[in-house]
Amino acid sequence: MTAKEISIIHPRPSSIVAALYTLRDLNVDVAILHGPPGCSFKHARLLEEDGIHVVTTGLDENGFVFGGHDRLVQLINKSIELFNPKVLGVVGTCASMIIGEEMHEAVLEANPDIPVIEVEVHAGYHNNTKGVIFALESALDAGIIDHKEFERQEHLLIKATEVEKRFGAASREYLAPSRGDLKYKVARRVIELLKEGKKGLVIMNAKKETGYMFADITLAVNEVAAALGKKENLVNMANIDPELGLPRVRQHAEYIMRDFKAHGVEIHEIIGGMDEYPIAGEKVSELIKTKYSDYDFAVITGVPHAIPMENLQHMELISVTNGPRQVLPLKEMGHEHVMVEIDLHPKTLGVSEIVESEFGATLREVAKEVAKEA
Repeated sequence: MTAKEISIIHPRPSSIVAALYTLRDLNVDVAILHGPPGCSFKHARLLEEDGIHVVTTGLDENGFVFGGHDRLVQLINKSIELFNPKVLGVVGTCASMIIGEEMHEAVLEANPDIPVIEVEVHAGYHNNTKGVIFALESALDAGIIDHKEFERQEHLLIKATEVEKRFGAASREYLAPSRGDLKYKVARRVIELLKEGKKGLVIMNAKKETGYMFADITLAVNEVAAALGKKENLVNMANIDPELGLPRVRQHAEYIMRDFKAHGVEIHEIIGGMDEYPIAGEKVSELIKTKYSDYDFAVITGVPHAIPMENLQHMELISVTNGPRQVLPLKEMGHEHVMVEIDLHPKTLGVSEIVESEFGATLREVAKEVAKEA
């Protein structure tokens, strides 16, 4: 069965939510969800922790029959009155799209004197990247981004979809969620490798704001290696190029680089921007082939499955993801140890500095125990 023929039956990310996060990355101040009050509730609430106001037209049964045009016009005006936004987003939902709401007509009637990014989207797309593309197309039309950045983003989204279909949560009909390996046992193994003088790569290939927690694992591995006198045996890689990405994404890279420097951790190889996780793996693979082929192990965080196995096969792989359905595919790829940072996403919204991870905390505590045992 080819990837195109797979009928995935486990829940998949929503295109509506993807559109909302894209508006956040574009530094939109207010996003209006034109639909029922409960649509995308969890993510709408979480996004408010990240500095974007999310409001809803609250369509009910009456709105499903007679439409919500007037309500949307009123809410556009009310949002401007309440929040004084510089940029406004209006996002469709399944309900408003099914009943054929013309959001653009409501925007024209409200006639705000600020840019409006209109995203006509529903959750019925198999690839949630559709919501991102729709949001970016509208941002391009509104003059928020230029054509070069749109083409770059479109390329990344195509690659991200390919990665998920080959090795990710879209790679088979059903993937059971898993918490992965015990962090305590894996922490002991990392310390063993360091104590034995093995050479290791610490690779952060994180998706946007998730890097705030995955970066902590880079810090923890380096802290433990330094305490053991083995820090020179590590090479750190991270996709934190501050010159690449939408405005919010570049800011994340700046903050994480700042924190690495504050902790005395050198990033030896910058492997791309924080939205380049689907393609940064190719650069990592080439770097290993040309410079680090004699390394013994790798700690890979973020999106480990985007890194080709070709030049990793001789290494012991320790991987950390935030996707419970990603454990089995990583194991099958050849990653010996796989862990999940289960609450990562809520903890990395609205922050501007590195956040402690479960594995990082475990590694630090186990290192103390090992030191006492010695």
